[in-house]
Amino acid sequence: MRLPSPRTASERGVHEGRPYELWLPADGDGPWPGIVVLHGAGSRKENHADFARAASGYGWAALTFDQRGHGESDDEMSPAAFNDAGRMARLLGEREDVDASRICLRGSSMGGFLAIHAAATTDAIAGAVAICPAAEDGLRRALKRDELEMRADRDSLDAWLGEHDVRDAVELMGAKPLLLIHARGDETIPYTWSEELYQRAEAPRKLIVLPGGHHRSAQHDAELHGVALRWLERELG
Repeated sequence: MRLPSPRTASERGVHEGRPYELWLPADGDGPWPGIVVLHGAGSRKENHADFARAASGYGWAALTFDQRGHGESDDEMSPAAFNDAGRMARLLGEREDVDASRICLRGSSMGGFLAIHAAATTDAIAGAVAICPAAEDGLRRALKRDELEMRADRDSLDAWLGEHDVRDAVELMGAKPLLLIHARGDETIPYTWSEELYQRAEAPRKLIVLPGGHHRSAQHDAELHGVALRWLERELG
């Protein structure tokens, strides 16, 4: 018996220097809610195809892209990256089959950190899922030790990180839905960091702390994909 091949992205392209893949639901005409996926340091868009595929199965339009200094990108990670999530959200919202008022971000590690900052400052973003989100101090330390597997403009990035605090960004999100997911066994970023961010967030908010696990386990948990998307959809209305 031949098994069917896994479904692939509906569209691939490059938008303002960001290589991306777009995953659309197989059924219906929309308008669908949209979600932009932000990968972590040393990763790339293809590593989150599992979530994008699942999201499209739940009736979401999902867009993954290579951040600066990663994958097929030609440039370096720099403070300019903090505007990329908004640009990709607006690209998704320009489609007639996507509801521009219901576009969220889903980021992991460095991507979770970026998702919170972008949601706090961009009107095009309605909410965020942050999985084991990084903090400025941790990113600065890793940057100085050359532990982040990415091409980066280190001086300008370090300066930007030194001037911002993701805890303030959580508060600036206001009433935008925020879902925080963290594994208790995370060896890179303590789960207590997500607990601190949760305490600073306004409703609607949700915190999921998984027993055991490690830094990447929550990013690729198929059950959590559905939990996150269903929670976001309820809160967006």
